[in-house]
Amino acid sequence: MPLRHLLVAATFTLSMLLYVDRIAISTAKQPLTGDLGLTDTEFGWTLSAFALGYALFQTPAGALADRFGPRRVIAGIVAAWSLFTALTGLAWSYRSLLVFRFLFGAGEAGAYPACARTFYSWLPVGERGFAQGVNFSGSRLGAAFALPLVAALVAALGWRPAFMALGAVGFVWAAAWFAWFRDTPEEHPSVSVAERQLIAAGRGARASATEVPLRAADLARSANMWLAMGQYFASNFTFFFCLTWLFPHLQQTYRLEAFQTGLLAAVPLLGGALGNWVGGWLVDRLYRQGNRQRSRQIPAILGFLLACFGLLGTLAFDHVGLTVASLTIAIFGADMTLPPSWAFCIDIGGGHAGVVSGTMNTAGNLGSFVTSLAFPYLLVLTGSSVPFFAIGATMNLAAAVMWTRVRPEHPIVGERSPAHRAIAGTPGR
Repeated sequence: MPLRHLLVAATFTLSMLLYVDRIAISTAKQPLTGDLGLTDTEFGWTLSAFALGYALFQTPAGALADRFGPRRVIAGIVAAWSLFTALTGLAWSYRSLLVFRFLFGAGEAGAYPACARTFYSWLPVGERGFAQGVNFSGSRLGAAFALPLVAALVAALGWRPAFMALGAVGFVWAAAWFAWFRDTPEEHPSVSVAERQLIAAGRGARASATEVPLRAADLARSANMWLAMGQYFASNFTFFFCLTWLFPHLQQTYRLEAFQTGLLAAVPLLGGALGNWVGGWLVDRLYRQGNRQRSRQIPAILGFLLACFGLLGTLAFDHVGLTVASLTIAIFGADMTLPPSWAFCIDIGGGHAGVVSGTMNTAGNLGSFVTSLAFPYLLVLTGSSVPFFAIGATMNLAAAVMWTRVRPEHPIVGERSPAHRAIAGTPGR
């Protein structure tokens, strides 16, 4: 097996672990809130504390991966979030839980930007879409398996020991990554000469992140960057519901047992995993047909339209099976947008893929922050979940429109040059 394919498999397991640890708190909601005496809105703020920490540290963590390399940065990230996963099990009050979850989010923040930087160095352009799909499908499968399995673990051990056990697994993964991975294929002794040449020839943009420095002003005035951020806000607003409120929403609305709820809540996440694979496959297939712009736009637009349709479907049914089916369509669509989104960041970021993708993910996780609070507060204000799903459907439709404006052939660091500005309005292949 080519070593770059083994690398994609390693990031798949990273993504699984990331989401197992992330969704555990939703699965443990009832015993955790019971022990600490939390209301639903306080639990919503706990979920948002994670999302806020995760959002705020995306760009700095991506910059670290660009500067110091993903080998050290990813190992440090996994060790940090594993520490705060374990410390969640020691929370003694609402305030301590807020602090631990904020720091847990900050610890997880750089994982995907660092993976994007890894893919820039290790994968030819024509393989990046499917690799992103495989990578993110790990998160959905991890979350899907975690819902029933962590529910069983919490029931067997209690929620506090369960978080400590999850933290221990992360430390083992971090040590294994640091021992095996190297920042570039040229540094890894197990990469063949033929594979190194293939990767170098297909890498596409600059080989070094430092050839042309990336300034904050470049990000701020890039239309591509703002479009990437806006559409990713909508994507995360839709998906993050499954990680936060879907389990308690199904359990309370349909009065289900925890394990049964976990199985049902896992179905949309399995749909998301499939959406990532389909979206990534479509990105690479269209790219090989010779049009980079359409290879990013078509999967994303189709995905957002499906997400809109799925969320509207939840408004038409009052049956647990049909509700779960509608949400599965929505999450399948929302997750189809991930491979083109992250491939697009590598396109426009090149050697700065870490900081560019981190900036996009900052906006996306502000969407997660809003979701964590919007659902419980809208439920309290209106007595219904209808406004939340209607807002989500509208945002997905707007994101589909945004994708008609993206230009992956225009790198951010090139947008400051007069030559580029003269042709900026002309789409390219």
